[in-house]
Amino acid sequence: MVRYSIKFIYLICFLWVGYNLAGCSDFEHKQKDVYFIKVGDRTITVADFNKAFEIAKNAYPHNRIQRSNVVREARLRLIQQMTEEMILLERAEELGITITDSQVEKALRDIKRDYPDNVFQEILLEYAIPYQSWKEGLKTRLLMEKVVAQELGDKIEITHDDISKYYEEHFKGDNTSPDVKAVSKDINNIIIKILRKEKMEKAYVLWIKKLKNKCAIEINKKELEKMIGM
Repeated sequence: MVRYSIKFIYLICFLWVGYNLAGCSDFEHKQKDVYFIKVGDRTITVADFNKAFEIAKNAYPHNRIQRSNVVREARLRLIQQMTEEMILLERAEELGITITDSQVEKALRDIKRDYPDNVFQEILLEYAIPYQSWKEGLKTRLLMEKVVAQELGDKIEITHDDISKYYEEHFKGDNTSPDVKAVSKDINNIIIKILRKEKMEKAYVLWIKKLKNKCAIEINKKELEKMIGM
């Protein structure tokens, strides 16, 4: 088996999950297997979940994923991820948010820029994932990111005091002024990105909780017990 970086395995897994989610409202697909998670009209089947989890396991060190407690935690993490992503897709539909082909192609070029030309083909073949399916997964991930940005982006405010405080806490050993006006443009931009990400993550927790309370979410308890040993 060809070995790849953990970062890239995560990327493959998440985009494959995204592909499964993109097609999860198809009626014929729902009829072919036992359902596992339902959010609104969207369904993830047991087969969908198991296939995604087999790929997700490769992001864990081999000796750790052999432990039953690690497997349980990994399954629960993937269940939460898939449920939240289905909620985001429902929200995208409500808001009429879409992703164009040109946006997908740009994201694809940006991702491939960091890897040798043959890496994508090799790893997709290794996990029997069709390239077009992976690409559809990318489109789904971009759609979910766009929903989060549209819903939370305008609510995130980075003040001069935020930047000055962060600068003082992380750069005070440089013997330079913590005054935001004295911070170089490059460092200033880096700090803004870090602070925006931190605030987005905090805002996301409360926001997704509210959406969960509004959505009709159903998890097959019998199948859940089988998976996590409840």
